This record gives sequence, C-alpha cells and structure tokens, in this order.
Amino acid sequence: VLLYLDLAEKKSQIMEQLGLKPKSYALATVHRAENTDQPERLWAIFEGLERVAKEGLPVVLPLHPRTQKQLNALGIHPKKVQVLDPVSYLDMLVLEKNARVILTDSGGVQKEAFFFRVPCVTLREETEWVETVEAGWNTLVGYDPKRIVKVAFEARSGRESVWPYGDGRAAERIISALGRGLC
Repeated sequence: VLLYLDLAEKKSQIMEQLGLKPKSYALATVHRAENTDQPERLWAIFEGLERVAKEGLPVVLPLHPRTQKQLNALGIHPKKVQVLDPVSYLDMLVLEKNARVILTDSGGVQKEAFFFRVPCVTLREETEWVETVEAGWNTLVGYDPKRIVKVAFEARSGRESVWPYGDGRAAERIISALGRGLC
C-alpha cells in the first residue's frame, strides 16, 4: 500500500472517470465464497448495499467475476449500487483512500482501509485482523442488511494513535542504524 500509493495517486484517473469526490461515497467489495456461494447471504448483503445507496450514500462496487456469476444465477440486479467492472490495483488504492467508508468481505481490503484510516464495515462474522476492530476502525456486521445500513452510516474514525503494523519505514530505520554502526 505504502509503496504503490504515490504511483496510484499520480496515474489513476478513476475518481474523475466516475465523477466521485473524496469522502462522498462508500466503496464495497464482495467476493468470498462464504458470501457468494450462499444465496441467502448474497441476497442479504446486496439488500444492505442497495439500502445504503437508497438512503443517500452512493455505493461503488468493483464486481468480482465470481460475484457477478452468482448475481446473474440468482437474478440479483443492483439498481442503486454503482457496479463497475474489476479495477486495477492502483485504481483500487485510490478508491479505498478516498472512500467515506468501506464495506467488504476481503481481508486485504480491511487492512488497506486501516492503513488509509477509512472506517471499515466487514461483511463477515469474523476477521483475521482483530486489531483493526479493537482499534475502532473496523466493525463486523455479518450479512444482516439492517446492521450493514446502520453501521455504514454510523462508521467513524477509530483511535489515531494505534498502529499495530508499524508505519512501513522499518527497513529505512534498519539501514540508518546499520550506517551509524548501531547494529
């Protein structure tokens, strides 16, 4: 994330292409088998996303091919959610950084949201990144449409002082210490 963010901000035109303004939309991703392969969960998640968009917070969803296949099979056709073809990694970073809130079932996107200090609503009942929940940046909602909507609109920043993953500058500090003969 830290390595590619500068490049993403220089090269990506996704915000302009979609007519988005920073902090004015929710970014969503749905791709995990536990959600896509269980029709009742997929219906519930998309009901929640549609309600978020209907209640005034635009939802942008780069759609994973597996999810698209399942939506087609179930006859789910989002009307309010802005569905996109999959986007590049650089475009995704820009979308993540500029979102007001991220709604996702992706472990990687949860952690990227934390690095960008964007509140995250996790569409799962558990996460491998419990420290993001403990720090107040991530809320687990499962697939309950009412909770998805409630938490999406209530999502706030967590504790700014918490950085359990470091700041991405460890290698620089090690090289500096080696250069000063401290190691």
